[in-house]
Amino acid sequence: MGCGRASAQQDRQPKPEKFDNNALSVVPLSGQQVALLPITMVVADTSVERDTSYAPYRGRAAALSRSDSLIAELFQMRAPEITWIPPNELRRIARRAPGMLSDPGTYGQAMLRSPKLEQVPDALGANLRKLVALSGGRMVFVPAALGFSRDEANQVRADLALVLVDTRRNTIVWRSQAHGTGAGPDEALTAALATVFPQ
Repeated sequence: MGCGRASAQQDRQPKPEKFDNNALSVVPLSGQQVALLPITMVVADTSVERDTSYAPYRGRAAALSRSDSLIAELFQMRAPEITWIPPNELRRIARRAPGMLSDPGTYGQAMLRSPKLEQVPDALGANLRKLVALSGGRMVFVPAALGFSRDEANQVRADLALVLVDTRRNTIVWRSQAHGTGAGPDEALTAALATVFPQ
């Protein structure tokens, strides 16, 4: 009886942390494969959109592609203990299983930006489970939404909502609202991402 209780307690998932800049401990994920979902929501204030530094992000497709690229590159560089499966690889996996998987950019993952969500909605959870069944692993890292604005010093500020999902339990086990500033969007996003894996 005692062993059963201890096992049940160990199997419980932690509650999501305060919705703020939270560092992610890589120790529990070391050696694991973690799918890195594509981002589907990037928005910017008009003051940022007009800036020449925002040119590589103009247009939805360009903004999503550039954000995905920077996120994947920085995660692989700062957390090499984890085997990241980046968005472009997830899309290749989905294309090889057309009857089972749709494009990972169409799952509605932007809804996870809401700080009130602790459980993943059923439809999204089902898609994530099917995705990891083919890609491997159990956890899915979701960049849920990215916004660019100006701070008081006229620097570009990036706010990035991030969640880590345990697909077996449909549970959000970690959450952060990463933010950073810089001379342009690339620098601001890089500074925000650096808060996830501080060195």
